[in-house]
Amino acid sequence: MVSIMIDYSMTSQQPAVRPNLAAALEDRGFRITRPRQRVIGAIEEQGEGFTAESLCDALQDVGRATVYRTIRHLLEVGSLCKLIMPDGTPKYSLARVEHHHHTMCINCGTVSEFRDSTIERALRSIEREIPDEIVGHRMEFYVVCAACSTHGSR
Repeated sequence: MVSIMIDYSMTSQQPAVRPNLAAALEDRGFRITRPRQRVIGAIEEQGEGFTAESLCDALQDVGRATVYRTIRHLLEVGSLCKLIMPDGTPKYSLARVEHHHHTMCINCGTVSEFRDSTIERALRSIEREIPDEIVGHRMEFYVVCAACSTHGSR
């Protein structure tokens, strides 16, 4: 059984269903140590568009190896999404349980997620055309977010 949290702050009509990070790790046999709890708490606070370095800076009393290892484990269990910014910087975002895609602001680094039925139909159509088993894909849109557009920082 997977524990989930519902985030009603999403702008879409449906709430985002997010995995319980500690439960996801425990279900895979990882111990939830005090430092790992601190990393999980910081990730849940940051939510969207954080870097491993920003976590290390926020958690100076937690070892860097613990931060990076926890991120790696959360990626492996599917609780985090890894996004690559145009400059090559990896950013992370809490994963929704259902399939989704991301937008990333090229100015401020804000990460958002979305679902679109037209894209989902196109992906199903592509799946029928490719004779091989598709095991994953990545679709990210690089944008100038509304806040940056408003402030003219393009």
